[in-house]
Amino acid sequence: MSKTDSVVKIYDKYIMNTYKRVPLCLEKAKGSKVWDIDGKVYLDFFPGWAVSGIGHCHPLIVRAIDKQAKKLLHVSNNYYSELQARLAKEIISNSFPGKVFFANSGAEANEAAIKLARLYGHNKGRFEVITMTKSFHGRTLAMITATGQDKVKKGFEPLPHGFVHVGFNDIEAVGEAITDKTIAIMLEPVQCEGGINIARHEYMKALRKICDDKDFILIFDEVQTGMGRAGNMFAYQNYGVTPDVMTLAKSLGGGMPIGACVANEKFQDVLTPGTHASTFGGSPIVCAAALAVFDAIKKEKLIQNANRMGAYLKKKLESLRSKHHFIKEIRTMALIVGVELTMKAEGIYRECLKEGLLINCTQDTVLRIMPPINVTKAQIDKAISILNKVFTKV
Repeated sequence: MSKTDSVVKIYDKYIMNTYKRVPLCLEKAKGSKVWDIDGKVYLDFFPGWAVSGIGHCHPLIVRAIDKQAKKLLHVSNNYYSELQARLAKEIISNSFPGKVFFANSGAEANEAAIKLARLYGHNKGRFEVITMTKSFHGRTLAMITATGQDKVKKGFEPLPHGFVHVGFNDIEAVGEAITDKTIAIMLEPVQCEGGINIARHEYMKALRKICDDKDFILIFDEVQTGMGRAGNMFAYQNYGVTPDVMTLAKSLGGGMPIGACVANEKFQDVLTPGTHASTFGGSPIVCAAALAVFDAIKKEKLIQNANRMGAYLKKKLESLRSKHHFIKEIRTMALIVGVELTMKAEGIYRECLKEGLLINCTQDTVLRIMPPINVTKAQIDKAISILNKVFTKV
C-alpha cells in the first residue's frame, strides 16, 4: 500500500465526503512545483484553487508568517491591530477610496457585501439582489442562493429569498429583472467556476449606469480574479468601471485564509457595530501574509509578468487548437484561462494529472488553467507539452 493509499483510507473513515477528490496527497510545494507524499513531482497550473497566486510558499510570505508567528497569532477585533490597519490601507490604495471589512473566505466576504446591501435598502423596503446565471459566490445558504447554478442548491431548500438570476452579459435581462425591491447587482467580472465567461466592456458600463441612475449597489465578486491575475491588480480595472463594493479572498492571503469586503466612500459606513463581525477576520498572521503578497507583486513586477505570460500561454494554446479539432474556444484575461472542448473535459484533466500537470475542469467541458502569476515561459512550455501529449491520446 502506498503512502497516498494509507491517507485515503484514513479520510474514508474520519473525514466527511464533501469533495470529489482525486487520489493525490501533497506533502510539500515550492513555486509552481508540488510533491506528493510518495515523491512524485507535479507542475501546478491551478495552485490551491488559485489561492497560491504568486506560487506556493513564496519566500516573502513564509518570512512574514514566520516573523509574525513569533509575536502574535490572534487578536480580538475589540482591539486594534497595526497589520490589519496597514493591509486595509494597502487594499484601498490599490483600488478605490473606501473602507474594508475582513473575514476568512470569499463566501464570508460576499455575505458581508449582501448584508451591507440589505441594510442600506432596509428602510426603503429594498432587498433584492440581481445575480447572474453560471455565477458562483460561495457555499453558505445565502451564497448558494446567490449563485446562478441549480446544482449547488439541490437538497437545501427552502432557500433564503431575495435573489434574482439573469443571463450573464445580457443587459436587457437585467433591466427586465429590476423591481421596486431591487437594491444591488452582483457579478464576477470573469465567471471562473462558470467556465471562464468574460464580461463585455459595454455590459459593465451599462451596469454602472443603471446602478448610478437607480441608487443600486454594484458589487463585483473578485474572489478569484483579484490580486494581479487579470492583468491589473483587480479585474475591474480592465473596464474603466469601478464597483461600489468589491469582495476578495483566495490569492489575497497567498495561502492563508482571508476574505475582504471593500466598500466605497458612499457605502463604507453602512455596517456599524453590532451589524456584522468575524472572530478570526483580519488576524495579524493572515494580514502579514497578505501584505507580503502585495509586496511581492510590486517588487517582482508580477502584474507585468501576468500580462506577458498570459499572452504567451494563449499563443501556445492557440497552436494546440490548430492541431486538435475538439478545442472549441480559448477564453482568456491575462492568466485566467479557459479552454472549452467539444467533449467532456474530466478525462483530459485526469490524464494531465497522471502526466504531472495539475489543472482543473469546470462546467463539464472547460479546462480551467490559472498558473501562478510568476509563472515562466519554460513552465508554460512544459505544460503545453503535457497538454499536447494528452490531447494526442484522445
